[in-house]
Amino acid sequence: MAKKQLPKLGLLYMDYVLRFFDKSNFKGWPDKIETVTYHWKNDKTRFINEVRRKNIDVLVGNIPATAYETFREISHALPHVRFIPSLETQFPNKSKENVTLFCTKHDIQQPKTGIFYDKEEGYDYLKKATYPQIIKRSYGPSNYGGYFVHKADSFAEAKELLDEKKYNPIYTQDAIPLKYSGDLRVMLIGHKPICAFWRFSGEGEWITNTSQGGSMSYENVPMNALELAVKASKAAKAEYWACDIAIDENTDEPYILECATAFAAFPYVRDWIGQYIMWDLSGGKFRMPHVPLFSWEELGKMDPSVLRTLRHLYFAKYEPSADGAYWLADKGNFDMELTDESVESDIPDSIEPLAEDKLPAAVKEAFVNSEDQKSSAQEGEKINFKEVTLTQLMSLYSMEEETALEIKQLIDDEKVETFDELEELECITPEQSSIWSKLFAKLPF
Repeated sequence: MAKKQLPKLGLLYMDYVLRFFDKSNFKGWPDKIETVTYHWKNDKTRFINEVRRKNIDVLVGNIPATAYETFREISHALPHVRFIPSLETQFPNKSKENVTLFCTKHDIQQPKTGIFYDKEEGYDYLKKATYPQIIKRSYGPSNYGGYFVHKADSFAEAKELLDEKKYNPIYTQDAIPLKYSGDLRVMLIGHKPICAFWRFSGEGEWITNTSQGGSMSYENVPMNALELAVKASKAAKAEYWACDIAIDENTDEPYILECATAFAAFPYVRDWIGQYIMWDLSGGKFRMPHVPLFSWEELGKMDPSVLRTLRHLYFAKYEPSADGAYWLADKGNFDMELTDESVESDIPDSIEPLAEDKLPAAVKEAFVNSEDQKSSAQEGEKINFKEVTLTQLMSLYSMEEETALEIKQLIDDEKVETFDELEELECITPEQSSIWSKLFAKLPF
């Protein structure tokens, strides 16, 4: 393969943000893979210049909600650089509101949703709404283990919750009566489902999240959920994608709850994505990954500790023996395929007054300050360990959700007083401690 035919590949990293990809995910790529790290706050010009200096043609990596608008500007300044996923594809990553706008634009089935920047308008809507209502914090692609998702069974409960949480905008959805008391996570590469599983709520709970006592199953994933996920992936023009889907127990109809390019995935899934990207960028000279539909049923029989260590898992297409007595067909009719090129018009129109110059002052402050909070550690400001929020923990470089939840629980239960105790309890590794300890005050407050 002639090297000159390959674009210059770069991995996009950000301080304090978990790295989704590593160079090892692009096994066999013959050229040097560059890395470019965004350091937050006033780093846009330097970042753009570094990308130009390294002659990068393709930048691969997810962009967190707090940097989304900045990277739209960066992408405009680098018109000849392909972002994977594109900024248009990553539009739903920024907020739950953006997920709703995306689904509305592309006629993708979702629960009835109300979004209100005016509190009184939101309360008027909730007075007339059917209950239960699911109320979420809108900003960002993740709810950190369900801690920002709430169920209200009456207007009084909804008002009490919003008076306390002060979520802005008010983002509320009609609750879908969940089949089997669970929802589905579907992951796709090149619009083909490569992993799907049910998430069931724990005993006495309603949130379908494993970090809050829920369970999961890879069995009996319905075809209509996969079809809806494929429709969403194609609408997003996503190289890789994940959807959370609810199935109405009364009608068996599927509904998109959330969708984004930002999701947790085992290393072998990230290897498949890297392989798919290599196939795309090489014009088909690299092998496209072949992932049989419903293969997750067999992989899911392995313990998660094993799945976390599997790398470069390879499926070959079945070839019948010479006698042709048996043919193993791939179930379903989904093929992995190239994504369409994104264009600016793919981004849905915002809800008034969402345009940046029309945002209410309180909302604009929340949007702007979220980036400043991430960069504050670079400027010497130390985090109060005993008052650290789950959001702050999740923003730490290479932090996993389950680790953040464990740390937060230890703090809330007053089982730790200082950051240094986390390493003593073996909650974090020495390497993590050396990175994160600099951000926290050393002495208890």
